[in-house]
Amino acid sequence: MTTTTPDLAPDLAPGLALRAWRDHDPEARRLPGMSLGTLSVTPGAGDVAGLWAMGVRHTELDAPVDLGAAGTAAHRAALDRLRLVRDLTAHAVWVDWDLRLPPERAAHQWKVLSHLHPPRTLTGPEDAEGALHAWRTRHYLCKLVWRQGPGFVQIRDRRWGDLRRFTADEPRYRDAVARLDTGVHHTDVPADVLREFTDEHLVLRLGDLAWWLPYRVSRWLQEAMAV
Repeated sequence: MTTTTPDLAPDLAPGLALRAWRDHDPEARRLPGMSLGTLSVTPGAGDVAGLWAMGVRHTELDAPVDLGAAGTAAHRAALDRLRLVRDLTAHAVWVDWDLRLPPERAAHQWKVLSHLHPPRTLTGPEDAEGALHAWRTRHYLCKLVWRQGPGFVQIRDRRWGDLRRFTADEPRYRDAVARLDTGVHHTDVPADVLREFTDEHLVLRLGDLAWWLPYRVSRWLQEAMAV
Protein backbone atom coordinates (compact mmCIF):
# COMPACT_ATOMS: atom_id res chain seq x y z
CA MET A 1 0.00 0.00 0.00
CA THR A 2 1.26 3.42 -0.91
CA THR A 3 1.39 6.49 1.22
CA THR A 4 -40.29 -2.54 2.85
CA THR A 5 -38.55 -2.59 6.20
CA PRO A 6 -35.16 -4.19 6.08
CA ASP A 7 -34.90 -7.53 7.90
CA LEU A 8 -32.38 -8.53 10.51
CA ALA A 9 -29.38 -10.32 8.99
CA PRO A 10 -27.94 -13.55 10.44
CA ASP A 11 -24.64 -11.87 11.43
CA LEU A 12 -26.37 -9.05 13.30
CA ALA A 13 -27.07 -9.11 17.02
CA PRO A 14 -30.88 -9.21 17.45
CA GLY A 15 -32.57 -6.04 18.63
CA LEU A 16 -30.67 -3.41 16.62
CA ALA A 17 -33.22 -0.82 15.56
CA LEU A 18 -33.65 2.82 14.72
CA ARG A 19 -36.46 5.34 14.59
CA ALA A 20 -36.85 6.99 11.21
CA TRP A 21 -38.44 10.11 9.72
CA ARG A 22 -38.77 11.58 6.24
CA ASP A 23 -37.40 15.03 7.17
CA HIS A 24 -34.78 16.74 9.36
CA ASP A 25 -36.90 19.67 10.56
CA PRO A 26 -38.39 19.10 14.05
CA GLU A 27 -41.68 20.76 13.09
CA ALA A 28 -41.97 18.82 9.85
CA ARG A 29 -41.32 15.54 11.66
CA ARG A 30 -44.48 16.08 13.72
CA LEU A 31 -46.69 16.15 10.63
CA PRO A 32 -48.77 13.10 9.67
CA GLY A 33 -46.90 10.60 7.52
CA MET A 34 -43.42 11.93 8.34
CA SER A 35 -42.60 9.23 10.89
CA LEU A 36 -41.66 5.80 9.56
CA GLY A 37 -41.72 4.28 13.03
CA THR A 38 -39.09 1.96 14.47
CA LEU A 39 -37.27 -0.17 11.90
CA SER A 40 -35.16 -3.27 12.48
CA VAL A 41 -32.10 -2.95 10.29
CA THR A 42 -28.87 -4.48 9.12
CA PRO A 43 -25.86 -2.15 9.28
CA GLY A 44 -24.91 -2.62 5.65
CA ALA A 45 -24.70 -0.43 2.58
CA GLY A 46 -27.50 -2.33 0.83
CA ASP A 47 -30.05 -1.88 3.60
CA VAL A 48 -29.07 1.75 4.15
CA ALA A 49 -29.60 2.39 0.44
CA GLY A 50 -33.02 0.83 0.94
CA LEU A 51 -33.75 3.21 3.80
CA TRP A 52 -32.85 6.15 1.57
CA ALA A 53 -35.14 4.81 -1.14
CA MET A 54 -37.95 4.59 1.44
CA GLY A 55 -37.52 8.30 2.10
CA VAL A 56 -35.56 8.10 5.36
CA ARG A 57 -33.67 11.35 6.00
CA HIS A 58 -33.46 11.47 9.81
CA THR A 59 -32.78 8.57 12.19
CA GLU A 60 -32.25 7.85 15.87
CA LEU A 61 -30.28 4.84 17.13
CA ASP A 62 -31.86 2.54 19.69
CA ALA A 63 -28.93 2.65 22.16
CA PRO A 64 -25.60 4.43 22.75
CA VAL A 65 -22.41 3.29 21.05
CA ASP A 66 -20.22 2.34 24.01
CA LEU A 67 -16.61 1.73 23.00
CA GLY A 68 -15.58 1.31 26.63
CA ALA A 69 -17.81 -1.67 27.39
CA ALA A 70 -16.09 -4.99 28.07
CA GLY A 71 -16.70 -8.36 26.46
CA THR A 72 -17.02 -9.74 22.96
CA ALA A 73 -20.81 -9.34 22.83
CA ALA A 74 -20.55 -5.67 23.87
CA HIS A 75 -17.81 -5.07 21.30
CA ARG A 76 -19.93 -6.66 18.57
CA ALA A 77 -22.96 -4.57 19.50
CA ALA A 78 -20.91 -1.36 19.52
CA LEU A 79 -19.39 -2.07 16.11
CA ASP A 80 -22.77 -3.01 14.60
CA ARG A 81 -24.18 0.37 15.65
CA LEU A 82 -21.05 2.22 14.61
CA ARG A 83 -21.19 0.53 11.23
CA LEU A 84 -24.77 1.69 10.85
CA VAL A 85 -23.72 5.28 11.66
CA ARG A 86 -20.94 5.02 9.07
CA ASP A 87 -23.23 3.79 6.30
CA LEU A 88 -25.97 6.32 7.14
CA THR A 89 -23.34 9.08 7.03
CA ALA A 90 -22.26 7.86 3.58
CA HIS A 91 -25.85 8.36 2.36
CA ALA A 92 -26.14 11.81 4.01
CA VAL A 93 -28.82 10.56 6.43
CA TRP A 94 -28.95 12.51 9.71
CA VAL A 95 -28.23 10.28 12.72
CA ASP A 96 -29.09 11.05 16.35
CA TRP A 97 -26.72 8.85 18.34
CA ASP A 98 -24.75 8.92 21.59
CA LEU A 99 -21.09 7.97 21.93
CA ARG A 100 -19.21 6.79 25.00
CA LEU A 101 -15.43 6.57 24.77
CA PRO A 102 -12.96 5.10 27.27
CA PRO A 103 -11.36 8.16 28.98
CA GLU A 104 -7.80 6.87 28.49
CA ARG A 105 -8.22 6.88 24.68
CA ALA A 106 -10.94 9.47 24.21
CA ALA A 107 -8.74 12.46 23.33
CA HIS A 108 -7.46 10.66 20.23
CA GLN A 109 -10.37 8.36 19.43
CA TRP A 110 -12.99 11.03 18.78
CA LYS A 111 -10.78 12.45 16.00
CA VAL A 112 -10.44 8.99 14.46
CA LEU A 113 -14.25 8.86 14.29
CA SER A 114 -14.74 12.47 13.21
CA HIS A 115 -15.66 11.55 9.62
CA LEU A 116 -18.93 10.14 10.95
CA HIS A 117 -22.06 12.21 11.48
CA PRO A 118 -21.47 14.03 14.81
CA PRO A 119 -23.09 12.34 17.82
CA ARG A 120 -25.82 13.96 19.88
CA THR A 121 -23.79 13.46 23.08
CA LEU A 122 -20.17 12.55 23.72
CA THR A 123 -18.72 11.24 26.98
CA GLY A 124 -15.15 10.25 27.77
CA PRO A 125 -12.89 13.13 26.66
CA GLU A 126 -11.73 15.46 29.43
CA ASP A 127 -13.15 18.38 27.45
CA ALA A 128 -16.13 16.53 25.98
CA GLU A 129 -18.03 19.73 25.22
CA GLY A 130 -15.09 21.21 23.32
CA ALA A 131 -14.46 17.96 21.43
CA LEU A 132 -18.12 17.72 20.43
CA HIS A 133 -18.17 21.35 19.28
CA ALA A 134 -15.05 20.76 17.15
CA TRP A 135 -16.59 17.60 15.69
CA ARG A 136 -19.81 19.38 14.76
CA THR A 137 -18.23 22.50 13.30
CA ARG A 138 -15.51 20.72 11.29
CA HIS A 139 -17.54 17.82 9.94
CA TYR A 140 -18.36 17.43 6.25
CA LEU A 141 -19.15 14.54 3.94
CA CYS A 142 -16.33 12.57 2.27
CA LYS A 143 -13.89 13.33 5.07
CA LEU A 144 -12.68 9.71 5.05
CA VAL A 145 -13.74 7.65 2.05
CA TRP A 146 -12.56 4.74 -0.06
CA ARG A 147 -13.26 3.71 -3.60
CA GLN A 148 -12.46 0.65 -5.67
CA GLY A 149 -11.14 1.12 -9.16
CA PRO A 150 -10.04 -1.45 -11.74
CA GLY A 151 -7.41 -3.39 -9.81
CA PHE A 152 -6.86 -0.99 -6.91
CA VAL A 153 -8.34 0.46 -3.73
CA GLN A 154 -7.86 4.12 -2.84
CA ILE A 155 -8.50 5.84 0.49
CA ARG A 156 -8.74 9.61 0.93
CA ASP A 157 -8.42 10.95 4.46
CA ARG A 158 -8.92 14.56 5.59
CA ARG A 159 -9.58 13.96 9.31
CA TRP A 160 -6.31 15.62 10.28
CA GLY A 161 -6.76 18.77 8.15
CA ASP A 162 -4.68 17.86 5.10
CA LEU A 163 -5.37 15.32 2.37
CA ARG A 164 -3.76 11.91 2.86
CA ARG A 165 -4.16 9.53 -0.05
CA PHE A 166 -3.38 5.82 0.05
CA THR A 167 -3.52 3.50 -2.96
CA ALA A 168 -3.23 -0.29 -2.79
CA ASP A 169 -3.13 -2.45 -5.92
CA GLU A 170 -2.50 -5.89 -4.41
CA PRO A 171 -5.53 -8.23 -4.23
CA ARG A 172 -4.89 -9.02 -0.55
CA TYR A 173 -5.57 -5.40 0.40
CA ARG A 174 -8.91 -5.48 -1.40
CA ASP A 175 -9.73 -8.75 0.32
CA ALA A 176 -8.79 -7.29 3.71
CA VAL A 177 -11.08 -4.28 3.18
CA ALA A 178 -13.97 -6.60 2.30
CA ARG A 179 -13.40 -8.62 5.48
CA LEU A 180 -12.91 -5.62 7.76
CA ASP A 181 -16.03 -3.82 6.50
CA THR A 182 -18.33 -5.73 8.86
CA GLY A 183 -15.82 -6.10 11.70
CA VAL A 184 -13.90 -9.38 12.06
CA HIS A 185 -11.52 -11.11 14.44
CA HIS A 186 -8.12 -9.53 13.89
CA THR A 187 -6.58 -12.90 12.94
CA ASP A 188 -8.87 -13.08 9.88
CA VAL A 189 -6.77 -10.38 8.22
CA PRO A 190 -3.05 -10.72 7.33
CA ALA A 191 -1.07 -9.22 10.21
CA ASP A 192 1.09 -6.95 8.03
CA VAL A 193 -1.92 -5.53 6.17
CA LEU A 194 -3.81 -4.95 9.42
CA ARG A 195 -0.76 -3.22 10.88
CA GLU A 196 -0.52 -0.86 7.91
CA PHE A 197 -4.20 0.01 8.10
CA THR A 198 -4.05 0.43 11.87
CA ASP A 199 -0.96 2.66 11.72
CA GLU A 200 -2.87 4.99 9.36
CA HIS A 201 -5.95 4.97 11.65
CA LEU A 202 -8.08 3.31 8.98
CA VAL A 203 -9.08 0.45 11.30
CA LEU A 204 -10.69 0.58 14.73
CA ARG A 205 -9.60 -2.16 17.13
CA LEU A 206 -12.10 -3.15 19.80
CA GLY A 207 -10.98 -6.14 21.81
CA ASP A 208 -10.27 -8.94 19.33
CA LEU A 209 -12.35 -7.26 16.62
CA ALA A 210 -11.03 -5.02 13.86
CA TRP A 211 -13.34 -2.79 11.82
CA TRP A 212 -12.96 -0.67 8.66
CA LEU A 213 -13.49 3.04 9.34
CA PRO A 214 -13.78 4.67 5.88
CA TYR A 215 -17.11 4.62 4.09
CA ARG A 216 -17.38 3.85 0.42
CA VAL A 217 -18.04 6.71 -1.96
CA SER A 218 -20.27 6.14 -4.99
CA ARG A 219 -19.92 9.66 -6.37
CA TRP A 220 -17.88 12.74 -5.42
CA LEU A 221 -19.71 15.67 -3.89
CA GLN A 222 -17.22 18.01 -5.56
CA GLU A 223 -14.98 17.78 -8.60
CA ALA A 224 -12.56 14.90 -8.13
CA MET A 225 -9.51 17.16 -8.00
CA ALA A 226 -11.01 19.07 -5.06
CA VAL A 227 -11.88 16.07 -2.88
